[in-house]
Amino acid sequence: MSVPVNDERAAPISGKRELVEYMASGSKPRSAWRIGTEHEKFGYRLSDLRPLSYEGPQGIAALFEGLKRFGWTPVHEGNTAIGMAMGRQSISLEPGGQFELSGAPLATLHQTCDEVNTHLAQVKTVATEMGIGFLGLGFHPKSKLDDVPIMPKGRYAIMRRYMPKVGGRGLDMMFRTCTVQVNLDFGSEADMVKKLRVALALQPIATALFANSPFVEGKPSGDLSSRSRVWTDTDPARTGMLPFAFESGMGFERYVDYALDVPMYFVFRKGQYVDVAGQSFRDFMRGKLAGLPGELPTMADWGNHLTTCFPEARLKTYLEMRGADGGPWKRLCALPAFWVGLLYDDTSLDAAWDLVKDWTAEERQGLRDAVPKTALATPFRKTTVRDLARLAVELSEHGLARRNRLSSLGGNEAHFVNTLKATVESGKTPAEELLEAYRGRWQGRIEPVFEEYSY
Repeated sequence: MSVPVNDERAAPISGKRELVEYMASGSKPRSAWRIGTEHEKFGYRLSDLRPLSYEGPQGIAALFEGLKRFGWTPVHEGNTAIGMAMGRQSISLEPGGQFELSGAPLATLHQTCDEVNTHLAQVKTVATEMGIGFLGLGFHPKSKLDDVPIMPKGRYAIMRRYMPKVGGRGLDMMFRTCTVQVNLDFGSEADMVKKLRVALALQPIATALFANSPFVEGKPSGDLSSRSRVWTDTDPARTGMLPFAFESGMGFERYVDYALDVPMYFVFRKGQYVDVAGQSFRDFMRGKLAGLPGELPTMADWGNHLTTCFPEARLKTYLEMRGADGGPWKRLCALPAFWVGLLYDDTSLDAAWDLVKDWTAEERQGLRDAVPKTALATPFRKTTVRDLARLAVELSEHGLARRNRLSSLGGNEAHFVNTLKATVESGKTPAEELLEAYRGRWQGRIEPVFEEYSY
């Protein structure tokens, strides 16, 4: 999750038009479109497989200290290091100690994958010295909620108090899930709308392709993506498929109206989080926020608030694809490749829109509800999600080939979706491979997942 921005000296927001203009300011010429990849992973102690605490010789703070040798600089909240920064990259500390790389905005997938590889190599170097490891799955396969240490970050205390009031699985989302996502640009309002619609409609397809969390507390959960299931019972006011995005009149202003109606979590003032959970940003703009009477928001407050909206695809000054489970090394490059091939090539984008444009809101929601359990086997109309995934991966591959962004060895980016092509051809998700191992060579034990699937 994002590090808060604080600019109390800035002028208050003048009105809704300023919020709309802020969103529109993300529009960029194609030459400036970039790829920003984020991925989370679970840290654990090699000795007993327990999640990492913040303090101690095998804690997150010690890991931060060890990463300084590579040029990372700590980011503090008060006197507590809550992340690291290096250039336009950052490492953030998630609620249960999940370790997230927020990558720099890069021009090609070759650069993106190099960034992922470098980060994981650095983390593995320090982790090996500390006797800890990192695992890429969508949901923690072993720990109970009470087993997960709570990280010392102010916004998480607020969220932890508020989440149980609005959903049954919000704490699981915070403490026991990991994702990989990609942030992509748009050229105009019309381009944003088209990309957001395609992204929302095909997000369940990505969820199925990347399903990689079949275990909860050491046993099969009954879902192939337990992470995705958790999001269906987290907070309906800030999650979901955004059916309004497909309605006439969709644009920056319509999304602003949606975000204004998402309840707030906090306001950041004087280096501290002020708990205003459940209150209205509209009231904030009128100076009538109960938690801060008379206070008016700045654009920094708006930017912070946008980070607390959690739909399947999210709009800020760029678009975020949020539907995939965290996974093994090679899939951290496949996720951005899938979406870049679909959304950054006009021919593929047009074909993807043709595929989904007549899907109803009920059908889109039906896919979202079904894929956590049945993934590629989910039926849809007269076909299955597997067939839809095959088509989507083909469109992506062709889009990447047409982009023709070459590596130093002369190859284009299309090979980054090869792992997804293999998934479609086999019809077997990563989660189903895990279940086969659990029921076979692991003999019903969960511990081997840490040996075989860690970075």
